[in-house]
Amino acid sequence: MTATAGGSTEPRWAMGLMSGTSLDGVDAALIETDGERVTAFGETSFLPYTPADIEHLAPVMAEPQRHRDAEPGSPESARLALAARDVVRLHARAAADLLARAADAGRPAATLRDVLIGFHGQTLLHLPEHRFTWQLGDGAVLAAALARPVVWDFRSADIAAGGQGAPLAPFYHHALARRVSPDGAPVAFLNIGGVANVTWVDPRMSDPASPGALAAFDTGPGNALVNDWMQARTGLPVDRDGLVAAKGLADAKSAGTAPFETNFVADFLARPGPKSLDRNAFNTLPARLAGWSTEAGAAALTLFTARCVAAAQAHLPSPPARWLVCGGGRHNPVMMAALAEQLAAPVEAIEAVGLDGDMLEAQAFAFLAMRCVRGLASSSPELTGVPAPVVGGRMSSGL
Repeated sequence: MTATAGGSTEPRWAMGLMSGTSLDGVDAALIETDGERVTAFGETSFLPYTPADIEHLAPVMAEPQRHRDAEPGSPESARLALAARDVVRLHARAAADLLARAADAGRPAATLRDVLIGFHGQTLLHLPEHRFTWQLGDGAVLAAALARPVVWDFRSADIAAGGQGAPLAPFYHHALARRVSPDGAPVAFLNIGGVANVTWVDPRMSDPASPGALAAFDTGPGNALVNDWMQARTGLPVDRDGLVAAKGLADAKSAGTAPFETNFVADFLARPGPKSLDRNAFNTLPARLAGWSTEAGAAALTLFTARCVAAAQAHLPSPPARWLVCGGGRHNPVMMAALAEQLAAPVEAIEAVGLDGDMLEAQAFAFLAMRCVRGLASSSPELTGVPAPVVGGRMSSGL
């Protein structure tokens, strides 16, 4: 079922569900919106993945092409089916948990019955150069499980129309910038997840699809490289609070950037947006640090992420007045210090303007779900390279 233009312009509550490539769990967030403004923020919740959940999902994420091409009845085919069921099961549980939390907080039952769901799914492959993107999770199955409408498959329409299929959060960033920048000064939202991406917003523009309102693209790796480094070296999934990188910072700085001077890196950083990345696009770089200590390698990979963000400044329409950082990277003091050193404007965690940096992406897909229902664009030429603005998402009624 596809959405059509002319849906109600009254704000309503919508829930966004998001699971990133870090496989830590499902973020769930409620916002009240008409798809153009955010009129209220609601409850949030996080459903962490258990070791068993990760055991089912990680092999498929590690070798998605192999599982996609698997013969029916093969072990890979069976793993893929199990992973697909798990994605829906876990997101259904996350949605039910958040609705229960909202009820406990006193939200009226009538309001909760009307909640629209925006379901991103679990990205396995994102290869825009091959006109392909793959998010695991069937929104129709989720809608049936929750007995409520679900908007999903947000990226395919843009890809089919010739766009990159990413980034999609900038239309939501535009709505937020109009709340947090009353003087109209340009703002940059920097999301550091597995991949890092930037959105530059001119809050003076009322329509996010208008030329000049937005610029957005992936800047390079976010936490993916250092997370993989930590997993391989220590068995830990992340460098919690940057403690390991902090110990190797001096060695990393003295060693310089030579391990990252590759043609691929140079070409990517020099290319203006629109551009987007798969999580593993830079995954050959850690091998260049094979002789390094765990601490120095963690520091070098963290600094590299900041260096890529700094290079992105050359591709923005004008210097932003401030950088607002969301995603897991903002919890890493080494990352934040490196950004502050390399960017030409104040760098702050997004909480500085009263927003929740852990839930921004989940909120974005709630916002985009409402835009889909209203037939409003979710991507534009300046963002994804699509020839004309595209309404993304499919809606399953759940009835």
